[in-house]
Amino acid sequence: MSAWRPRSRAGLLVALLLAFAVVAAMVQLSPGPASAVEPPPNIVMILTDDQRADTLGYMPIVQRTLGKHGVTFTNAYVSNPVCCPSRATILTGLYSHSTGVYTNDLDGGFAKFDDSSTIATWLQAAGYRTGLFGKYLNGYESEYTPPGWDRWFATHESGDYYDYSATSDGTIVDFGDDPNDYGTSVVGDQTISFIRDTPAEQPLFAYVSLPAPHEPAIPAPGDQDALGKIEPWRPPSYNEKDMKDKPLYIRDNAWMKADRRREIDRARVRMLRTLPAVDRLVGNVIDALRETGRLENTMVVFTSDNGVLWGEHRWGAKDVPYEEAIAVPLIVRYDALLSGAGRDDNLVANLDFAPTFAELAGADAPEMEGLSFLPLLLGQTDLWRDGFLMEHMASHGGNGVPSYCGFHTKRYVLVRYNGGDGELYDLRVDPWQRDNLYDSPAYAALQASLNERLVAACVPMPRGLVLGD
Repeated sequence: MSAWRPRSRAGLLVALLLAFAVVAAMVQLSPGPASAVEPPPNIVMILTDDQRADTLGYMPIVQRTLGKHGVTFTNAYVSNPVCCPSRATILTGLYSHSTGVYTNDLDGGFAKFDDSSTIATWLQAAGYRTGLFGKYLNGYESEYTPPGWDRWFATHESGDYYDYSATSDGTIVDFGDDPNDYGTSVVGDQTISFIRDTPAEQPLFAYVSLPAPHEPAIPAPGDQDALGKIEPWRPPSYNEKDMKDKPLYIRDNAWMKADRRREIDRARVRMLRTLPAVDRLVGNVIDALRETGRLENTMVVFTSDNGVLWGEHRWGAKDVPYEEAIAVPLIVRYDALLSGAGRDDNLVANLDFAPTFAELAGADAPEMEGLSFLPLLLGQTDLWRDGFLMEHMASHGGNGVPSYCGFHTKRYVLVRYNGGDGELYDLRVDPWQRDNLYDSPAYAALQASLNERLVAACVPMPRGLVLGD
C-alpha cells in the first residue's frame, strides 16, 4: 500500500489523537468515549445497490473527487451477498448469524432487524445529527422511523427510480414519473439539504442509500445513451462450458443461449447507465461539504451492499460466493488525515463500517465482529485480519442457492454447502474461479486448515447447513 502522510494541519493532530485507538481496534474492543478531537469529524456514507467492484472506471467524478484524495481498497467485500443482510451488517458491525438477518424475506428483511442499537443510535448519543436518505431495509413500508435518526427519508420496498413512495419523518410522500421524481436525484437533493441545514457546530452523519444500479436500472433523464457504446461482457468464466467441478445448483444452469445472453447484456448496459447520476450526486455532495466548510473534517465513504454476476458461471444474479457478487467498490476520503491518493489491498469487509464510524466519532458502542479500519489509514497493518467469514441461508424467494458458509483470505476461498458440495479456489492463479480445487489431493492440507477456520467462525450455522468432517 502507499505510505500515507498526515496533512500538515488538522491531519497531524487527528493522527496523534487516533493513535491511542489503534490497539483497541486491532483486538476488536469497543471504542471509548469521545476524545479531544474538536470539532468531531463528520461522516458521509454513500451506498449503492448491486454495484460491482470493477465498475468504478465508469465514474470519473468519484475517481476525481474521492479516489485522488483518499484510499481505494482493492480487497473490499461483503460477508453475505444479499441486500438486506449486508445492510444489517453495515449498520451494526455484526455478521448475519448475529443480526439474525440472513435474507430479504421470511428469514430477514425489515421485520427481522433489531434497530435498537445501530451506528445511528451510537452517533446520535455522541451528539451527531443523523440522517438516512434512500433505501433502508427490504420490507420497509410504513410511517415508522427507527431510533437514532434525526432526519428520516426512507424509500419504500417498491422504491426504485420512478413511481415510488417514501417516509419523510413519519409522513408518507408519493413520487411519480416526472423527471424531478428520479430516485437518485431525489435522494441526492435530500442529502444536500441535510448537509446545508445542519448547524456548523454540530457534527453530522449522513447515510445515503441509492437505488442504482439495481434492476430495473432506469438511467436518469438524458443518460439513456450515456457512456457511449458499451461492449458485451465476456470474461474467461462467462457462460462457462466445463461445469462438472461446480456445485449442483450451478451445474443445473443450462448453457446460456442467445436470448439469455442478450438479456444479461441489456441488463448490464442499463445498470452501467444508471451510474452517471450517482457520479454526479457524489460530486454534488463534495461541493456541499466544501461550501459549508465541512470537507476537510469529513470522512466520505463510497461503497455498495453487494455485487452481481453478468453471466459468469452461467449466473445472472447475486447470492453466490463468487468474487463478482461479494467484492464491492470502496473508496474513503478523509482530508484531515490523508494526503493524496493511495491504494490498500488489506481485506476490508462491510463489518468494518460501524466500528470505524464509532471509533472516529468517539462514540460508545457495543462489541462488534468487525474492525475499525482507522489503523489502516494510519499505516498500522501488522495485526489486520487475514480472512473473513462468508455465510448465506437458502431463501424462500431466492435463486435456489443452498445454505453455505465460506472462508475467504486474500488468496484462497473455501466454500461448503449443505448437501456436501464444496469449492476451493486459488485466486492468485485462477481469479475467475474456473478450476475448483476442492477434491484436489495437492490442496488437502490447505483445505483442512481453511475448513478449521470456517467451522470455528460459522457459529451458529445458517439453517439448513449441516457440515460433516
